[in-house]
Amino acid sequence: MTLIEHFVGRYRKEFDFYDQAARLAAQIVDQSIQSAGIRAIVTFRAKSPARLEQKISQRAAEKRYQTVDDIFRDIIDLAGVRIAVCFPGERDQVGKMICQLFVLECPPKEFPASSRSTYAKRFSGYWATHYRVRLRDASLNDAQKRYGEAVIEIQVASVLMHAWAEIEHDLVYKPLQGTLSEDEYAILDELNGLVLAGEIALERLQRAGENRVAAKGRRFSNHYDLAAYLLDRAAPILESSKSEAILGRVDVLYELLKAIDCATPDKLQPYLALLTSDFERRPLAEQIIDQMLDEAPDRYQIYEDLRARLAAQARPSPEPRQLESEPPQNAVGQFLSRWIDFERAMRELAASQSIEPHYSRATAKLLEGVLSPDALKEIHRANGTRANPGNAPERSAADKLEETSRRLAQMASAVKTKKRAKGRKRPRRSKGRESQP
Repeated sequence: MTLIEHFVGRYRKEFDFYDQAARLAAQIVDQSIQSAGIRAIVTFRAKSPARLEQKISQRAAEKRYQTVDDIFRDIIDLAGVRIAVCFPGERDQVGKMICQLFVLECPPKEFPASSRSTYAKRFSGYWATHYRVRLRDASLNDAQKRYGEAVIEIQVASVLMHAWAEIEHDLVYKPLQGTLSEDEYAILDELNGLVLAGEIALERLQRAGENRVAAKGRRFSNHYDLAAYLLDRAAPILESSKSEAILGRVDVLYELLKAIDCATPDKLQPYLALLTSDFERRPLAEQIIDQMLDEAPDRYQIYEDLRARLAAQARPSPEPRQLESEPPQNAVGQFLSRWIDFERAMRELAASQSIEPHYSRATAKLLEGVLSPDALKEIHRANGTRANPGNAPERSAADKLEETSRRLAQMASAVKTKKRAKGRKRPRRSKGRESQP
């Protein structure tokens, strides 16, 4: 048995492993993309053993493989995910999601890159970004942990570019019927020019949609419209590019806006003015949700109900999480109740010190000397949990929520004690000045 035959035989035995790893990665990124209001088609696959054998045979002379492990290290796309975005301008947004959701093995690879074609192209060819990633341990349950060892290639390009690349790759890089003629290369180049022109048209279409959504008096028709509006309007306010902003759970924000009758650009505009550019900690949608919940604590129940409804409506996963991994509603309710009490204590303390009670900007200053640095970190983690209390992958999610609720109660008590102590202190009079009447 040759080295290549030995490798292919081993890969056939491990095919299901790579297929399931790709499936899990596709599931994770697809859910995030849909929630963020980005139109895209997500597919996955494990590499076909027959096609893999052809690829290795073509590369063997150049690579000079010595062991089966040499081949495994060389072939980086045994598990693959393809993300075809409808609008090319959203590639950067998807890329930021990938960097958050997965562990990067190496820096992303940008295309166009140098081509092996001998034909002098007039157009630039393949435009895309490829990521080599691993699944994060926190996104897997106990039965899925082993898939964290797989390296997965995620390709991000426009729908049009993916269609052209599929044809070009099979004809140029996998010539099953011989080398292409000059005329065939010219036709592929011509098609590439049409695809690039099509991407320009898609970008114009996206801008036209953004202008339509932002028109005065209109309502957001879905969370895709809301996502386009947020990217278009928030970037100038924050003096940052659209690619720097991270959208977050736009689907949740849209449902909340509908529930409180604020699903119009005019009513949303005041909240945009208070956004910060700390997107790594709080994406755009979550920052706006924070403001709305801080503004009226009774909205927490609306927020909890709609999140539960969205979770129930979510598409079933290829390998669903075990039911016991989701915290029961009584644990979620207790946690949200404790968080509301904590924020109320924060607002009262802030009012006594004339400090703006906004979590992302004033927590450290407000609680200096009240809570330890470790406790402040706990608050930050609890704030993230508050945005998504039912998304913990561990089986002990309910226990962790209950423990967080207990700690929040303790910290709320400390804040209230600080406020009472502050109220008992009398202001000092300056020397040489009479008391005011």
